[in-house]
Amino acid sequence: MTMDGRRVSRRTFLRVAGGAAGALAASALFPPCLHASGGKTVDVAIASAATSAERARKAVAMLGGMKAFVSRGDVVVVKPNIGWDRTPEQAANTDPEFVVAVAEMCMAAGAKAVRIFDRTCNDPRRCYVNSGIEEAVERFARTNRVEDAVRIYHVEDRKFVRTAIPNALSIKEWNLYRDALEADKIINVPIAKHHSLAGITLGLKNMMGVMGGNRGQIHYRLSECLVDIHRRLPVALTVIDAGRVLVRNGPSGGNLADVKSFGKVFASRDGIAADVVAAERIFRRSPRDVPHLAMAMASGLGVTSLAQIRRVEG
Repeated sequence: MTMDGRRVSRRTFLRVAGGAAGALAASALFPPCLHASGGKTVDVAIASAATSAERARKAVAMLGGMKAFVSRGDVVVVKPNIGWDRTPEQAANTDPEFVVAVAEMCMAAGAKAVRIFDRTCNDPRRCYVNSGIEEAVERFARTNRVEDAVRIYHVEDRKFVRTAIPNALSIKEWNLYRDALEADKIINVPIAKHHSLAGITLGLKNMMGVMGGNRGQIHYRLSECLVDIHRRLPVALTVIDAGRVLVRNGPSGGNLADVKSFGKVFASRDGIAADVVAAERIFRRSPRDVPHLAMAMASGLGVTSLAQIRRVEG
């Protein structure tokens, strides 16, 4: 078996896949699902443009526009990656103008409020400032006089709520952020990058940012836990920033030599489909090579077959 370009032992693979039981379940269920031809077809938009904001707008337009996902009066959580004390050029966090473009589209679609936050890995104050996301969002809100509607803020411990997860594969309950639980819609806006443990991180893993508690402990059953979180907090739209991609030494990076200019966005109402296509195009990995994607497909979280995905490029 290979992971991150290296041969690894079966024991290591099973640990990363989420434990022996979960990995065996995925291996039993996934192969027939991969080749199945039934099920509803979902579109994945693959957009190219000169800037991150243009790419985001183009990708969403290719799916029918933001009004296909956000209704008038909705409270929307836009969930970027703000996890690391890194600049936009280092490609560890979602691009600031990308985040603003998605928030702007939500408002144009009639959203009542857009809430932007992440539970960071490094010091939150430094992450919010050095990522450029805080300043970009606040500038947009101020310029357009929507400070009360479009807000970026730090998570607060008091707002994590112990939440039951019905039909869980691994975690029957967890502390989840109240604003995500109460939102009408969640729009996931991750950055595509390498991850030293999970192999790659895209939309599925980005939602760990709404989890409280000791998130490190779920890495031993990562695949099942990610499925559980997404079942409890379904995402209306995933828009993956693949303008700059951290191809090595993720998830935090730091060395510009590890960053590749890719200039794409991948978007879909089915977050699993978006992740699968991004993994394929950017990292040359099939779902079998990414344990948490294999588990998500085997569990029916989104698409269960590559044949269900229609790629729309522009």
